[in-house]
Amino acid sequence: MTSMTFAQRVLSRASGRNVSTGDIVQAKVDLAMSHENSALVLSSFREIGAERIWDPSKVVILFDHRIPANTIKTAESHREVRGFARQSELPYFYDLGEGICHQVLPEKGHVRPEMLIVGSDSHTTTYGALGAFSTGIGATEMASVWATGEIWMRVPETLRLRIRGKLRPHVRSKDVILNIIGDQGADGADYRCVEFTGNAVSAMSIESRMVLSNMSIEMGAKAGVCFPDAATDGWLAQRVPGWSGLEADYGQTAIPDEEVEFDVSSLAPQVACPHSVDNVCDVTEVEGTKIEQAVLGSCTNGRLEDLEAAEALLRGRKVHRDVRFIVVPASREIYIEASKRGLLASLATSGAVIVNPGCGPCLGGHQGLLAAGERCISTTNRNFRGRMGSPSAEVYLASPDTVAASAIKGEIADPRRV
Repeated sequence: MTSMTFAQRVLSRASGRNVSTGDIVQAKVDLAMSHENSALVLSSFREIGAERIWDPSKVVILFDHRIPANTIKTAESHREVRGFARQSELPYFYDLGEGICHQVLPEKGHVRPEMLIVGSDSHTTTYGALGAFSTGIGATEMASVWATGEIWMRVPETLRLRIRGKLRPHVRSKDVILNIIGDQGADGADYRCVEFTGNAVSAMSIESRMVLSNMSIEMGAKAGVCFPDAATDGWLAQRVPGWSGLEADYGQTAIPDEEVEFDVSSLAPQVACPHSVDNVCDVTEVEGTKIEQAVLGSCTNGRLEDLEAAEALLRGRKVHRDVRFIVVPASREIYIEASKRGLLASLATSGAVIVNPGCGPCLGGHQGLLAAGERCISTTNRNFRGRMGSPSAEVYLASPDTVAASAIKGEIADPRRV
């Protein structure tokens, strides 16, 4: 099967026949994930007359978007889903204590190479960092998956991004993907499977690769994948019981429909400006822009290496008096490890506000909404109008280094000069 693209290979196995780009397939799902919108899924599930989940061991439900419950409506929704999880005897229901779905699933060993994973959240593409074909679907479609374990899908075209060069200090994978999105546009990979390759990707940690696959959806990708290697093998060996190691040919795929090369050797820190993720520029072009809030966290950049990068810049310094610096570890595991290493104490000493693992500020749910006219610089993945609060507020996206530097200065700042 080495003459196939990654998407063709996974969907051939999942559908039980050799497929070509453009084919419509009925594929068997390996894993289905949903979060608080499980209440919407459940409503559709009941509406279609389904009585039981096709395979409870292949469904993961967890709470992460509005935790602890921020409204009575949310609390009632949580209660309904908890009851359904108990009734269905779901072995993998994670309540509000574990963190963000796209961090928790890999941590708990649910994600493995070449799985077909669907999730009722657009950033389900994150799992491609471990070599899975993972994609977001709607609540109604998820109800059908719960009932049947199958999904209707068109085999996507492949866009291969070959990323080469060595990143300079204070330039991270977030800068790489923002630069790519700025170049390709918000629709540059519409319904394509994006393959991230090249020596720059090989040099990245799994956490950094998650940033690439996570944000592939911001240029319209159906899926975004980094081919498994020794780093992937090491990650999985720690988290997947009985892991027996990688197969030899994960990266051997057919010629893609399109290939684009990026040299990141001289890349500067990047910033996505309001109100579009592809409105990207070098940080030097927006330096000095006053901010009222900075956020470090989300399924994009709430991992241990992100907290470490921010803490290293802030150590011995103070957050600017006019800035609210909100830090959100992506999971309980990260929160505990960051606490053991003294990162959270150091960040709090500098003036950061540490909140529980979750999605709150990213989607404007709670824990950091913006007032009219305010500006925020954030490590999150979207900066649409009204995303984080008031429609007249502004959100800028950047790396952990740039966000931390800006929190110190009280304005968008170049981390190379702070």
